[in-house]
This record gives sequence, C-alpha cells and structure tokens, in this order.
Amino acid sequence: MNNSLQHILVTGASGLLGSYVVKQLVAQNKTVKALYRSHIPAFDGADKVQWVKGDILDIVALEEAMTGVQEVYHCAAIVSFDPKEKQQLHITNVEGTANVVNACLNTGVQKLLHVSSVAALGRIRVNEPVTEKMKWTPETSNSEYGKSKYLAEMEVWRGVGEGLRAVVVNPTIILGVADWNNSSSAIFKSVYNEFPWYTDGVTGFVDAADVAKAMIMLMESDISGERFIVSGENTTYQHLFNLIANAFGKKQPHKKVTPFIAAVVWRLEKFKSFFTGSKPLVTKETAVTAQAKVYFDNSKLLRFLPAFQYTGLPDTVTAICKGFRKMYNLP
Repeated sequence: MNNSLQHILVTGASGLLGSYVVKQLVAQNKTVKALYRSHIPAFDGADKVQWVKGDILDIVALEEAMTGVQEVYHCAAIVSFDPKEKQQLHITNVEGTANVVNACLNTGVQKLLHVSSVAALGRIRVNEPVTEKMKWTPETSNSEYGKSKYLAEMEVWRGVGEGLRAVVVNPTIILGVADWNNSSSAIFKSVYNEFPWYTDGVTGFVDAADVAKAMIMLMESDISGERFIVSGENTTYQHLFNLIANAFGKKQPHKKVTPFIAAVVWRLEKFKSFFTGSKPLVTKETAVTAQAKVYFDNSKLLRFLPAFQYTGLPDTVTAICKGFRKMYNLP
C-alpha cells in the first residue's frame, strides 16, 4: 500500500513514541509531515521532515495539515494519572481524536493508525491475561486516563463505521530515549539516581522502536478494523529496575513497596500537592497499578505480522541506557 511518494502525517511527533515513528519513516525515505506543539525534536534526519506547528484541538489547522496526506499516525495524547488533569485528559484524548477522525474523513485520508493504550482494555484483571477482546469497564480500570483512551477508541471505531480504514494499537509501558523528566522515560532517571524503592507488581513493557516498527508494518498492510496489543514482555517492575541499574552501573533498588506503604505515600503526595501546587509523584491510581500483577497476551500481532519480532528486554534496556548517556553526557 505504501511507497516513498505517499504523504504521511504524524501527530504528537515530538513525544516519545511519535519521535520514534518519524525517525523510522524518514529512514525509509517517506515523505513526512509532523505535527508538534512546542518544540521540534533533534535527531538525524529531522531536517527531512516538514514540521507543522499545530494542535489536534485546532480543527482548521488539522485539516490544513492533512491536505494531500494519505496516511495518518495519531500519536498525540496526554498521559496523566493526576486527578486535577481529568478535564484536560478528556479534551485532548477524546475530543482531539474525534477531530483527527473527522479530518481524515473530510480530507480523504486512506488510512489511520491510532495509538491507544492497554489502559483502554481495562488492565486490572484477576487470574486472566488481557487480550484485545476485552473492553474497558469501571471495575477493570483504575484510571481516568484509561477511560479517556477507551472513549478515544470509540471515536476511531465510529470513523471505521463511516468508511475510514483504521488500525488501533494498544501498547503496554513504552521504553525509549526521550526527555526523562516526562513519560515512562522517567523510570530511567529514577533508577539512575538510585531511588531505593521497588514493587513486585507485574506489567508489560515494550521497546519504543518495536512499537513504531509494528505501526508502520500495520499501516503498510491491508489490515483494517483491528486492534493489537503491542507488548514485548511481561515482567516485574523490580526486574526492569534491576536491568536498568546494572546497565547504568548503579545500586539496585532494595526497599520493597508494600500496599500499606503505597497507600501512605499517595496520600502524602496528595497532601503535599494541595499546598505546593506541584504534580504528585504518586497518585492513588499509580499506586494501585504498580502493585497489580497484570499479564498481556501479545500473540494476535504476531499472528497477523509473522515477520515481526520483539527486541529482548535486556537488549532494549542496554540500548536505551546508552542513549541516555549520550543525551545527558552521563559518565
């Protein structure tokens, strides 16, 4: 379906995943427009991209950006578990996605690749792996973020019903090199600074490069109207933290966070946030998630894309730590 003459738009291009998608498309000599809000990321090949400053909440600018575009990778979203950001979560993730879908329909885009999240599947499950067949419910999700991503998916499926070809990916926790003060990249900063606490909760982790690769393969396929969990490996947070600590040559976390300690911490953080106005480092939602043991079934993607392979977690961590050393001039 795809070739080098296809015009492609990537929303959220300055974010963690969006920047990986753009880099891979450029490496394949694709003609790429990239929507960004505040800053253009620096990487080899960035000068080959047509950077468009804009916002998915600006309907007119969005349709202008899609003029002449055949494929859209919708990566723009807010990831937050702070109760204070509930309204902004829904505006950006739900209304923003509705705008993207409508603009695709209005401008004749051939295919949309929408980045959702496993949070949209209702990731808190007991004694059963999470699959693409599962749906978000208040009982299986502890976050407004998950609800917003579920509702955003509903906008995509509406677009499919109106004739848009689209695929949805549901990544687990994405690991990659980006600003480590934000997103999941903050895990690496925390371990580098020898934060002593760990949890034995289990979840899925995936290399950002793998998610981008899977997205491009799905876009270039004839697959439409499907959703795919993208997860490299289910493991404990403790195991991941230890891999990162070893790669950085740092001390491994050695204090286990019990449910009681987690409950105390999120309440203290909420109390501190109330007086300082700063974002809480831990919320009730993240405290519960970090304790949960959740396993994700990644077999559907491998069935649909038999040529696709995941990078092993040790290799992912080693490469990312090397990337952070270079980015921040770390010893």
